[in-house]
Amino acid sequence: MAEQQGNPQAPNDAQFLVQKVYVKDISFETPNTPEVFKMEWKPEVDMNMTNKATAIGDDHFDVVLTVTLTVKVGGKTAYLIEVNQAGIFLIKNLPEDVINRMLAIVCANILFPFVREAVSDVITRGGFPQLLLAPVNFDALYEQQQKETEAQLDAAAQANADITH
Repeated sequence: MAEQQGNPQAPNDAQFLVQKVYVKDISFETPNTPEVFKMEWKPEVDMNMTNKATAIGDDHFDVVLTVTLTVKVGGKTAYLIEVNQAGIFLIKNLPEDVINRMLAIVCANILFPFVREAVSDVITRGGFPQLLLAPVNFDALYEQQQKETEAQLDAAAQANADITH
């Protein structure tokens, strides 16, 4: 049996732990109530989502998944909700590219069910029909973001090359 010190397949001391999950901020506005309650409920939903990670020292990261929903009925805003769901994660002894990927994908996947529950609960308490957020493929979003960043860098490099010639 190979000794772990010389075996490249041996597990290292990489760590990933969820330290805390918390709500950083919730905002809910119903600017056109009670009028919208009288309207036929055919909502137009606009959703935006962002994910931001901040190193907070000692291999800890604060990750904030923000979901903003604007729901309109008949051209009038029925409600606007924004939830900043956050978590503190310990990620230790991993390469930086793996850490960045984990922050964007793994941490977001952990936080999403909490955001989904908060959105549904607040909307229902606001007197509106329940809204369940559809699952999100954070892997695909991360890959799309990486491709867009590479395209921007390529375009900037090409622009610089054109200027120097």
